[in-house]
Amino acid sequence: MLRNRLFFVMGLLVVASMILTACGGTAPVATEAPVAATEAPVVATEAPVTEQASYTTPHPILGDLKVRQALSYCTNKADLIKSVYPLLSEEEQAKLVMNTFIPTSHWAYAGDENVTIYSYDTAAGMALLDEAGWTLAEGADFRTNANGDELALKFTTTSAAFRQTWAAIWEAQMAECGVRVVRLHAPASWWFGDTTGLARRDYELGAFAWVGDADPGGQSLYACDEIPLPENGWAGQNAMGWCNELASTNIKLANNTLIKDERIAAYTITQAEFTKDIPSIPLFNRTETFATAADLTGFAPAPGQPYYMYNVGDWERAGQDTLILGFTQEPASLYVLVENAFVAVAADYFLRPGQTTSLNYDFAPVYIKQLPTLENGGTTNNDVEVKAGDKVVDVNGDVVELAAGVKVKNAAGEEVEFDGSTALSMKQLVSKFEFIDGIKWEDGEPVKAADIELSYKITCDPASGATSFITCDQTAGVEFFEVGYNQTWLPGVQSPLYFLPVWGIEPSHQVLADGRNLKDVPASEWTTIPEVAEDPLSYGPYMLTEWVKGEKMVFEANPNWVFGAPKTPNLVIQILSAEGAEAALLGGEVDMLDSTTLVGLNETLQAAATEGKINTLVLASATWEHIDIQLFIR
Repeated sequence: MLRNRLFFVMGLLVVASMILTACGGTAPVATEAPVAATEAPVVATEAPVTEQASYTTPHPILGDLKVRQALSYCTNKADLIKSVYPLLSEEEQAKLVMNTFIPTSHWAYAGDENVTIYSYDTAAGMALLDEAGWTLAEGADFRTNANGDELALKFTTTSAAFRQTWAAIWEAQMAECGVRVVRLHAPASWWFGDTTGLARRDYELGAFAWVGDADPGGQSLYACDEIPLPENGWAGQNAMGWCNELASTNIKLANNTLIKDERIAAYTITQAEFTKDIPSIPLFNRTETFATAADLTGFAPAPGQPYYMYNVGDWERAGQDTLILGFTQEPASLYVLVENAFVAVAADYFLRPGQTTSLNYDFAPVYIKQLPTLENGGTTNNDVEVKAGDKVVDVNGDVVELAAGVKVKNAAGEEVEFDGSTALSMKQLVSKFEFIDGIKWEDGEPVKAADIELSYKITCDPASGATSFITCDQTAGVEFFEVGYNQTWLPGVQSPLYFLPVWGIEPSHQVLADGRNLKDVPASEWTTIPEVAEDPLSYGPYMLTEWVKGEKMVFEANPNWVFGAPKTPNLVIQILSAEGAEAALLGGEVDMLDSTTLVGLNETLQAAATEGKINTLVLASATWEHIDIQLFIR
């Protein structure tokens, strides 16, 4: 169930090249808990810009590379981080610094030696501004050019208190270099609207966040043909207007080759060009905060792995047979194909863990024998001949019937237009997913091919409640075997995450309380079946034994877990009030609070950690702040 939903989404986002992982996402996010603002927000009230000529004129200030470089040198990222995360150590703060659009711990990061790093250096920044013709007259606060124009820039961001805090610091940093920054704190509805703000390139300097993941993506942000313009209906996310042909070619290559080493090389070139041109100033990763009992061991959240429950079988407290996990949310259902509350995901991970992990932004197998890659032979990428009427995936990632005028990529990777009759060769991926031996349901029944087939059947049924069927639509066929399956994609699917399993497992043998077999129940009923929504069978480290609504969920060790007995026999998810969560941890009533409950590291938690009462852990999250630069005007 969870796996189905997750890889549905992965297939959609990667094939469509619309999600950035370390680079960004389909939509900006602003999820940071408020930090005390240094001043009241100024609200942007400008009316949406009317349609005009295309963006062909370099911005009179920001179009100058020396100015952009100067802004980077004048940016003290350490102080920005300190302003919003003052309780972190300098070492912890330093780990949050972003140099490019990919975190430094990511497998695709180019390495410091391959990019231009703009260390805080006001002297270097001011020298570049002088060279660009923006000089600081004696006694003046801000620079002017030969015409007497002041070096002033509009800086737009959200009204979130978190951004008010660091934006005020950045404004002061720019003033030190003689740059006047006029801050506009806009409502999110305007800044992220479909026809306003970012969507219409209505900014000079603009700050927001991208959400990262294990696959960097990035084509929609950094390719030349992804620049939104009036004439293309404002399509694309490259609102900076950055067009570097070398970077564009390589970001496309990185998103369209399936060979990891080739992707790394292409991302390295793109990052090198990105840091030379500075269309955006990467700032810092946001944080995730966890707090646990002082003697809890094995708890190991990691960057790039969104579900810290991946190793729950290793968690333990000496002398205790029960761990109590505090959450302020309660799932409406454990049918996670349609239920996305994080606590539901956590509970599901105890019962039905993910088949892979993505620790430190890289994937590894858990319940499958290997990631079926091209390199190890688990996947083939075959040349197949297609003809009119065949289902294929076109250059936009859409499933279409091949007909005259349809644009596809041929087997050579070239974009071509089908003429309606001439034979055409395209690439087709086929992957073998084989589960490890010995996986059993909590009742002792071995996992078998029919369980995977049932998952496939339900996930791809329009009545299932799933919000996307792109993975199903892009699948040409699935062949099941004991225990695993071969998946054949439609010609044209060339997803960089081709090696991830897309189907979960469901207990096809299970007999329901009403006497029916689960495999015979229509998909439309799965949301209401107690055996699915409230008490699903487990193949993971724990079984759900009790659910007292509004109070707790109780789990016991699964005696048939393939990896043996978890180190702690019992788990409890305790439902807490937001106001009482920290007190419950400090009072020893719960053993863990995660980042969905904690708004961040505060003085109370830090003091308790210093006294040895609890442990705190602050990680760099996949969400990162940056300042985009508008390179052209209309």
